[in-house]
Amino acid sequence: MNLVQAALNEWSPWLLGAAIVAIVEVYSVGLMLLCRMRWGESLLSLNNEVAGFKFAVVGVLYAVLLAFVVVAVWENYHDTETAVRNEATTIVDLHALAYVLPESGGSSIRRHLQAYVKQVRDSEWPAMAEGRASPAAARDLDHLTRALFDSRPEALRDLALYQNALRLLTILNDNRNARLDSSDGTVPTVLWLVMMAGGLIMLGYPSFFGSSNVVAQSLMTAALAALVGLTLFLGIVLDYPFTGQVQISAAEMDHALSQMPPEWPPR
Repeated sequence: MNLVQAALNEWSPWLLGAAIVAIVEVYSVGLMLLCRMRWGESLLSLNNEVAGFKFAVVGVLYAVLLAFVVVAVWENYHDTETAVRNEATTIVDLHALAYVLPESGGSSIRRHLQAYVKQVRDSEWPAMAEGRASPAAARDLDHLTRALFDSRPEALRDLALYQNALRLLTILNDNRNARLDSSDGTVPTVLWLVMMAGGLIMLGYPSFFGSSNVVAQSLMTAALAALVGLTLFLGIVLDYPFTGQVQISAAEMDHALSQMPPEWPPR
């Protein structure tokens, strides 16, 4: 578990968002006011025309980078939700299929499927909040795989069903791996470092301008800082889809369990 996940787990998202906004506000507005105290409005105002063009270029470049990261983490968040939903659906389909497989293997498959879903819900979801997988869930999945491999088709019809069961097991594994890959973040550390450095440059630029109305300049600088801080906060929260209070829930697994009756047809 890294520092970001620890903060998301320990802090309320509203408190964390407010802390990020407060930090960037103090940096941006504070630097602007210090520069006015050091050089004065009359000297800084000489930079307005030249600095304005450069600020526009810097703003566009940083806005593109910021939008790229937010869109990327949102798409990954959505894809992870889809993977969780597909995994739960596949589990239900495989459980239903196990009723028409030979009973010697079908009952074992159903038992291990239920054990796997319970481990995912009870132990793997808390583990993913720290960017880890659950060894217990992995063991239950191995037991399920072994139970399916040990099942022996007894007729041509059983062979077709067995092949379909293997296909469903593959889909289950693929979606679980996609879920685990997203649990510890998908944005590379170097990209976050570039985002932070770009934010410092972007929020430091208002200190090069001089305005006769210091209140208006302070408010404009504060609004820019708040927008950048909130966007960074949004990217951080979405980059860890199973961490903190804003996370993908295990409701799909609960729904899957409710659709796995102990006998067929369900009463």
